[in-house]
Amino acid sequence: MERRDFIKLTAVTGTTAALTACGNPEHQLIRFVPDDDIVPGIAEWKPSVCPLCRAGCGLTVRVLDADFETTRKGQAGVVAVKAAKKLEGQPAHPVNHGGLCVRGQAAIQLTYHPDRITTPLKRTGPRGSGEFAPIAWDAAIAELVSQLDRLTDRASLACIARPRRSRRLELVAEFLSRFGAPAPIGFETFDDEVLRRANSTMFGRDQLPTFDLARAELVVSFGADFLGTWNSPVSQNAGFGEMRGRRSRGKLVQIESRMSLSGGSADEWIPVNPGTEGVLALGLAHVVSSKSAKPAAALAEYTPAAVEKITGVRAARIERLGGELAERRPAVAMIGGPALAHTNGLFHALAVNTLNVALGAVQQPGGLFFTPELPSLRAGSGALTRPSAALKNLSAQALVLVDDVNPVFGSPRAWHVAEALAKIPFIVSFGSFIDDTSVNADLLLPDHSFLESWTDSLPESGSLELVANAAPPVMRPLHDTRSTPDVLIEVGGKLKTPVALPWKTYDEMLKASFDKLGANAWDGVEKQGGFWSAAPESRITLHESPRIPNPESQIPNFDGDASAYPLHFLPYASQAFNDGSVAHLPWLQELPDPLTSAMWCSWVEINPQTAAAKKIAEGDIVEISSTQGSIRLPAFVSPGIAPNIVAVPVGQGHGVFTQFASGRGANPIAILAPMAEAETGALAWAATRVKIERVGDANRSLILFAGEMRENPHENETR
Repeated sequence: MERRDFIKLTAVTGTTAALTACGNPEHQLIRFVPDDDIVPGIAEWKPSVCPLCRAGCGLTVRVLDADFETTRKGQAGVVAVKAAKKLEGQPAHPVNHGGLCVRGQAAIQLTYHPDRITTPLKRTGPRGSGEFAPIAWDAAIAELVSQLDRLTDRASLACIARPRRSRRLELVAEFLSRFGAPAPIGFETFDDEVLRRANSTMFGRDQLPTFDLARAELVVSFGADFLGTWNSPVSQNAGFGEMRGRRSRGKLVQIESRMSLSGGSADEWIPVNPGTEGVLALGLAHVVSSKSAKPAAALAEYTPAAVEKITGVRAARIERLGGELAERRPAVAMIGGPALAHTNGLFHALAVNTLNVALGAVQQPGGLFFTPELPSLRAGSGALTRPSAALKNLSAQALVLVDDVNPVFGSPRAWHVAEALAKIPFIVSFGSFIDDTSVNADLLLPDHSFLESWTDSLPESGSLELVANAAPPVMRPLHDTRSTPDVLIEVGGKLKTPVALPWKTYDEMLKASFDKLGANAWDGVEKQGGFWSAAPESRITLHESPRIPNPESQIPNFDGDASAYPLHFLPYASQAFNDGSVAHLPWLQELPDPLTSAMWCSWVEINPQTAAAKKIAEGDIVEISSTQGSIRLPAFVSPGIAPNIVAVPVGQGHGVFTQFASGRGANPIAILAPMAEAETGALAWAATRVKIERVGDANRSLILFAGEMRENPHENETR
């Protein structure tokens, strides 16, 4: 058909459809009266807070008029609304300084996602079947109240929540405490509790550190992907950019077994035997100390030659790097990620803290600081129940509340969380999406999105100022959802024995906490989404300085005999999905991984030597087996990984998680052994050994943006 004829045809059919609609009232488009005073085409910028990780980055949200399809009194139509159109970092915010990571940019899709739960749901089919029916809010709340009143043992109520420092979590904890239930179970796959314990032990601060990268001359990172997914990436990227932009360009040394985004940006990348990072840190501290006026006798045994035997790093390299640290000041060391995820993770964290003490980096320009905190604002995970034991004993509970967390996906299969949930009489989920965990719920009470409700956070890192985030809604709710904190307050008041919380609404709770900061503190919430100021500097007390970790803890334990399972297994936080909680956002599925360019799939990274020995080519299907099970993935052959390691990004492999993430790829967490860090009980997710075998030819499941295999139509003919 000619283009001119096509245009004529569409014009005629369009006119016919319009005339037909005019003669049929049921086809007419109803436009409802908007709830807001809207000036078309005029944008507003409103403050908010990014909810996707602990960093607590400040947002500015562009709000503009839009048409929204809705139903009122049974009549379908459209209504003009003020809708969020774009998220940007807030320039004045002391954490992100106007920057925003790719996950923060994609957070807007949480509000407009096509698979979002739009109304309360009640289970109608077998548990886990995904069969639900809509239920009115009054009936849903009455059902939850009835179930709570029915509990003969109030301690049989449990709540699983994200262990983030916020007033929301404090409200949940207060509700449980007054009800007579245990503290919330804080669950997060990539937890940093080991580092907090080490900082509390040595510095008296139970929080993650803030690094003055902008003024550092030399940074040594032990496994911390601080430019990608660890701690406060946007803040750390800003500091790193300043460090690199100086005339005296700062140097980065990355010590890890698999090259991360930070490793790809380093001047020097040093692979190390898994679970020996702390020994290397003490070896560097030995060299630094030996060049000082008073060498530390406690470090005498960590000579470069002795450290080489354990870590695999050459003694000459240790001597050279230690000399650089001693001479090139200010210098600072950091540790995070896989280095802390071994059975001796606390040893490594204390060792790196010892190195920082030897460098004189603690609370000094170009070194390590802690974001100021005030007791009146301190909210967070101090009173949380540790997840490892609590989730294993979950089946003993009579009623479980699940708040924005997915432990079925994020915990090892050996913890048997799914089996425990199957035995619980009643489960309530407050999530906005049906996922691997909430599909087992009896009642789904969907929360507002963060753009439709009050949101808050208390960043523990990333700023040298005191920061308390809180922001009001930037738009009206699009669906029949309710704020979870307000639902808990309402439920508490309707119980036979009421849980008398001291606030009537969530925003009243937030205001009460900010009023403690001063008469004008609450004004900053409306204007900038929080309060920040230069708090009085809190000095750090060095406990047992320098503390040398127990030498008996320097050797890690691994699950799986080395002869049967010769490779170390490393599941790592994905640049797009982090721990998998945002895998349902299509923008992030479409995002090419910065090191492999893979997207919409899972893959296993294998060293070329290991691949050649197993006759594995890129794209071939590989089976990865541990003592706990196996997964199959396409291979990506990479020189940026040690020969004795295989690595898989976390994020894919959901059984149920919207149309964009369900049934896509494989979940590496599932085959982890239930190993724990010896001192804290945290999941040692880097302590599992595996074996690999080639089980099939490339089947086009490896999707690469660069050199994408599917773009070659004759791929299978030419191999």
